[in-house]
Amino acid sequence: MAKKLRLGWFTLTCCEDNAIMFVELLNTHFFEWKKQIDFRYCKFLKSKNTFDEFDVALVEGAVSSEREKKRLLDIRSKTKYLVAVGSCAVNGRPSAQRNDFAPELKKVIKPFIKKWKLYDNVLSAKDVVKVDESVDGCPMNEEKFLQVLDKYLVEFKVK
Repeated sequence: MAKKLRLGWFTLTCCEDNAIMFVELLNTHFFEWKKQIDFRYCKFLKSKNTFDEFDVALVEGAVSSEREKKRLLDIRSKTKYLVAVGSCAVNGRPSAQRNDFAPELKKVIKPFIKKWKLYDNVLSAKDVVKVDESVDGCPMNEEKFLQVLDKYLVEFKVK
């Protein structure tokens, strides 16, 4: 069996626009990627996922809770390379816009923050773990994403 890139896609706090873009990219890359990528973990593509070891983990979304922080630390421990995908993962925004709310508005949302056990301030992926590569944009920059994915396909001698 030919070598494949072991890939995981993970979503934290975001609108999941990057996942939608990825699915759209499958319209033109499906048959190529099917031969090159072992989608180990990708909940929006498959119901049975494996959370073990990854060559590359793609993470979209900001970190807004202790649960997400632990999840991101766990993902980082199981991957050789972690790629922050989309603005929320790269710089926390737009999810982190509440970090800059006026004190009056922060007071209004405080009960919801407490109820859902969220952090007072939303974090980017790099605030929590080492990020090896970033693909900015909301949604992600498609050209940059393809370049990054291609880089890892070459590095892992899949392509």
